[in-house]
Amino acid sequence: MLAALVLAAAFVPSAAMPADAPPTVLITGASRGIGLELARQYAVRGWRVIATARKPQEAAELRALAAQHANVVLEPLDVTDHAGIDALAAKYRQQPIDVLINNAGVAGPVPQQTFGSMDYAVFRDVLEVNTIGPLKVAEAFLPNLLAGQQKKLVTLSTSEASFGRLDAARLYWYRSSKAAVNMLMLNLAHELKGRGVTVALVNPGPVATDMMRNVHMPLQKPADAVAKVIGIIDRMTPAETGRFWDYKGGEVPW
Repeated sequence: MLAALVLAAAFVPSAAMPADAPPTVLITGASRGIGLELARQYAVRGWRVIATARKPQEAAELRALAAQHANVVLEPLDVTDHAGIDALAAKYRQQPIDVLINNAGVAGPVPQQTFGSMDYAVFRDVLEVNTIGPLKVAEAFLPNLLAGQQKKLVTLSTSEASFGRLDAARLYWYRSSKAAVNMLMLNLAHELKGRGVTVALVNPGPVATDMMRNVHMPLQKPADAVAKVIGIIDRMTPAETGRFWDYKGGEVPW
């Protein structure tokens, strides 16, 4: 935790920031996989990176990234802990945020979301992380986004949540939790359109992460997938708010 405290000193309150200060991104679930790679690529670009994770002190690669880049600060955040979300938002109340990325997510164990042996307690856990958490984070950090220049709110979703691509029964909890967060973010796009906030859902596609380790299909390297995701974020405009983007450059059918 000492490293995080030291790195936090690199962040200057907005009142003292020069007009040409680099943009800021906040990323949830940055300890590994896509979240870690997002933090890495934004850090290399020179952005201020607020990288959150449930236990950043135990995330060796994330700590190494912060040690290498003074523009990266680590913050503990569990997206199911609403009081913790509010506390972090209060800590950064003077920090404009240009891009907020809801990356934290869980798939849930497959046996517990198979018809005939459903574990509804697991379903509640998955909903807390994948559906409720992103909305709470967006609500808590909305003032930061409104103070930012880019005002982009991004939630990583999945083509598994697409009704238009449904081809077989699987992953009841994961699919439904992501379909639900899609609807929440579409609502939010309409809610915030008049305030200049661009809300987007992005399907990063199949990526070689821990979540996909037992999936037998071609997988993208995290670096390649994240480069595509950031490219989509860079290109997003307020006129396109509420879209469900696909990593291939098109859109995912709702």
